[in-house]
Parts: sequence; structure tokens; C-alpha cells
Amino acid sequence: MTARQASTGGASSRLSHQGGFLLSQLGSHSAERFAERLRPLGIGPRHYGLLSHLAAADGQSQQQLADAMGIHRNQMVGLIDDLEGRGLVERRRYQSDRRAHAIHLTPAARDLLAKAQQAAGEHEAELLAALDEPERRQLIALLGRIAEHAGLPPGVHPGLRRTRRPEHQCDAP
Repeated sequence: MTARQASTGGASSRLSHQGGFLLSQLGSHSAERFAERLRPLGIGPRHYGLLSHLAAADGQSQQQLADAMGIHRNQMVGLIDDLEGRGLVERRRYQSDRRAHAIHLTPAARDLLAKAQQAAGEHEAELLAALDEPERRQLIALLGRIAEHAGLPPGVHPGLRRTRRPEHQCDAP
């Protein structure tokens, strides 16, 4: 037993056997590392999620994107504005409804997304390096079942749905 293990006592060993704690610990670690990998590309995980969604279904309206991703339309407008300002998406008016805009990826976004997908693959390999391929598939299947049971929409990170809280609001219950 190391001195560190002895100093932390039984609390750390109890926590290391609790699924909720381990999921939270790994989720936090994974989110931080993924954001670090994307930072040199000038985007964050929220941008990556939206760009990936658009790559799979380009030309949707802001409302369709918000509905598909389970986020408030005001947040979607902010994300689209940000990506448009960076030259990564463009709004095009629908011919059938001049009030609505279709959102399209630009060539720059497609290039950036390819780099981001490579970073995501490297992140996945690093995160799951302790597992062999069958174990990875099993872990992903089990995590998928847990996410489905929790009612989480597939492919949508819960962080996208968060709204900004007033700065004076604290985290205390």
C-alpha cells in the first residue's frame, strides 16, 4: 500500500467501487481531455457536436436542429451565430418559407470537422487504452443501455442543453 493510499483511507476505496462515482470521475476527465484536444482547432465540444450533427443531415432549419439535439432554440441560435461568425456554417433562406433558414456546413467546416474527428478518434483510443476490442464494444454497449434507460437522446451531450445561469446564483442546494 502506498502512503497516498494509506492517507486517503477507506473513503477512496469505497468510492472506487461505486459506478456513479466512477462514471462521474471518468466523464469529467474525458470532457476535460476532449476539450483540450479540440482547443488547438479553435472549437469546443459543443461546436463539434453541432458540426457532426450537421454533417449527417446538412440543410436543416435551426428549429429542426434544436429539436433533434434536444436544446432550446435560443441556444441553437447562439451556436449557429458563433459558427457563422467563424465561417463554418451559412444560413440560406428556404424557397418555400422565406422566414426560415437552412443551415449548411461550409467547406472550411468540413475540413475542420475531419481534423476534429481525428482528434475524437485519438481521444477515444487514449481513453479506452486499458481495454481490448471486445471489452471496448461491451463497455460501449453497456453505457448505451444506461444512457437509454436514463432517457438521454442518442448523440446529444447534456451540456448542450444547459442554459447560462445568472452569475449571482450559487451551486449550493
